[in-house]
Amino acid sequence: MALNQIDQDGVVILAVDGNLDGEGTQALEEKVLALLEAGTSKLLFDFSSLDYINSSGLRVLVLAYQRLKKNAGTVAICGVKDYIQEVFEVSGYDKIFPLYAARGDALGAM
Repeated sequence: MALNQIDQDGVVILAVDGNLDGEGTQALEEKVLALLEAGTSKLLFDFSSLDYINSSGLRVLVLAYQRLKKNAGTVAICGVKDYIQEVFEVSGYDKIFPLYAARGDALGAM
């Protein structure tokens, strides 16, 4: 897994490439926690290059959501491939996280 951070228009974008499992999940969680401690209030996960996410990866998303919601922050996700979107729909996460087709759409809404 590769993780790229982009700061744009007051939003921190975390672009995830590859598989979000095992060590990748731990790296993402550490990054998210560091961003939240630094005061990030708008977080966008760009999954356009994500090929796989397991339950640990989903847990990191929920952690970010819970922490930001307490502080009136926002979390959104963009670029989800169809088969990963099915995971969000089956788990009900599509009701928690706003899902956008493209990064520009998400930034415009945030």
